[in-house]
Amino acid sequence: MEPGSKVPAADQTLAILAHLAAQRGPVPAATIAQALEIPRSTVYHLLAVMQERGFVVHLPEERRYGLGIAAFELSSGFSRQQPLARLGRPLVAALVDRLGESGHLAVLHGRDVLYLVEERAPRRPSLVTDVGVRLPAHLTATGRAMLAELPPAQLRALYPDRAAFAERHPEGEADAAEWSYGRLKRVLADVRARGWAAEDGEVTSGLASAGAAVVDHLGWPAAAIAVTFPDDAATGLRERAVEGVREAAATLSRRIRGIR
Repeated sequence: MEPGSKVPAADQTLAILAHLAAQRGPVPAATIAQALEIPRSTVYHLLAVMQERGFVVHLPEERRYGLGIAAFELSSGFSRQQPLARLGRPLVAALVDRLGESGHLAVLHGRDVLYLVEERAPRRPSLVTDVGVRLPAHLTATGRAMLAELPPAQLRALYPDRAAFAERHPEGEADAAEWSYGRLKRVLADVRARGWAAEDGEVTSGLASAGAAVVDHLGWPAAAIAVTFPDDAATGLRERAVEGVREAAATLSRRIRGIR
């Protein structure tokens, strides 16, 4: 730690958050104390306060700590201040022009996705994915693409039980099957195997989407880009949509890392 700080607790708290953000998954408190050269008792005290405020989650079975939902909200807050939207909007617009289908960019906001960019294709129906709209992440292509990039412990912290799954479908609708952590893991395993995420009629009946994650320099999901099209679209359009979102997401990943 920097000597002579006038507010050591603030410095140590920020150092712990920065350290957790740099890890691929949750870590033990002792590891944090050793890495930052902070007394272990101080680390435990600060972690307890951050846990109460939602910036840190404790995984008791693993005796580890990871970033909490409030930390994700800070990240999303940065995104809402335009850098991701400004860098991503031209890519989404070019994708929409090329495919003739609507596209969007979203970020993870707790267990929801928050849409930052919406580019509507001419003569295409209005979508619910407008700028500022939030939808349950596990139901959307953008959400699934980002959730698939999270470490298992962080994913479990977001979805600790069935109550964490917001059911969006009207009661009695055909696809209103009950969600569980096991079902989510199977869906995300398919996403990782393919390298892109799909959604078919789970947000809006008759429409499907393909999405791909934008990752930062640590491999964390910073955003996702998706294209929405009729669920009876020709195979050729679906293939071009998948190729397009993957290319756009890869380009934006390079740009937020400062790589052309």
